[in-house]
Parts: sequence; structure tokens; C-alpha cells
Amino acid sequence: MDHRIIIEDAKAWVRDFHEKDATGHDYWHIVRVYNNALMLQEKEGGDRFIVEAAALFHDMIDYKLTDSVDQQIDEIEGFLNDRGIESEIIRRIIHAMQAVSFKGGSNPVAVESLEDAIVQDADRLDALGAVGIARTFVYGGSKGHDMHQPDTQVRENMTFEQYSQEDSTMISHFYEKLLKLKLLMHTDTAKAAAETRHQFMEMYLEQFYAEWDGKI
Repeated sequence: MDHRIIIEDAKAWVRDFHEKDATGHDYWHIVRVYNNALMLQEKEGGDRFIVEAAALFHDMIDYKLTDSVDQQIDEIEGFLNDRGIESEIIRRIIHAMQAVSFKGGSNPVAVESLEDAIVQDADRLDALGAVGIARTFVYGGSKGHDMHQPDTQVRENMTFEQYSQEDSTMISHFYEKLLKLKLLMHTDTAKAAAETRHQFMEMYLEQFYAEWDGKI
């Protein structure tokens, strides 16, 4: 089957999967990651189909969105297999998806290819800048997290269990994840984009603290 048709089928399936999400992992997050991935692939190279498919499917196996990651992987493999994609390409797509997640900085699935790097960079770019700030508050609000507690200690060297199960304030999330991402980018193109978005977040935090303390 033509790859264009497969990608269009994938977009429709992904849209249905994310339709009711209210955590910042909605369909438009997928669209942005997909567009980021295409931009990076055009500049950095790599297999376009693997990048496209992994970018579209990556959050279908996010622990925050499904109770059965293995079942979701089986369904994605079935989707691709039914459309004639060879097993090695399917394996590479699944690995790229598994390598995306931050998991408190302790994801056991390592980036092993340019495609892995591009999809991970694409997802992390969407956690930065103006969009990243918006998503932080959308997610925190959906989980009932406090916006800010001045006496809260930022957590360092977290296990995945601590990162996924313990509450954190929305502002703490900047320090526990977002502000770390600039240094975790793989591709030169993503590093440049991340620098701009990182600077915007630092400016935002300065403004936030000034307003919080009634200084401006």
C-alpha cells in the first residue's frame, strides 16, 4: 500500500484515539509533533515514513493515556502489518515511539537511530516555549495540581515511579522537566529551536515570579 494512504489512515485513527483528551496530549499536540518531525527530517535526513508513523502514534503508548501499553503496541503493529509494512520497519517505528517518553529522565529505551532522535526531539520541542507553557497548565489543571507553592522543593534524580505518581506544582514542572530539555536535544536543528523556546520560558518565569510577589 502507498505510504501516503497509510499515513492518512493513521491520522484518522490517531484523531479518534485522542479526541477526548483534556491533558495537553490531544490531537493537536500530535499534529504539532508531526509537523516538527517533518521539519526536522527535511533538514536532518532519515527515513521519512518511519518518522511520520512514529510521530503520529507515539502517544498511543504513553502510560498517561493507556492502561495497556503492550496492547496498544500490538494494535499498532497490526495496523502496519495489515498494510504490508515489513517487520523491520515496524520494529523501527515502535522503537522510535518507545524512545520518545521523558519518564522523569529515566526512560530505559535509548535513542539508537536518526529517526529515534528526530521523533524524540519533535515531541520535546512541543513541551517548550509558549506552547509548552500552555500545555503545562492544561495538564496540571486536569490533574488538580497547584499552580505554585513557594516553599515546594524541586525534585531531582527522580525514579519513574516518583515522576509518574507523585504530585508536583505546575511551576515545579518547569525545573523538573522543561528547562532540562534544551540540553537533551539530539539534532542541530532541534537544538537551535529549543534555545529560542527555552529563552522564552525563562522570560515567562521572571514575569511570573514578579507578578506572584506583587512587584509589578
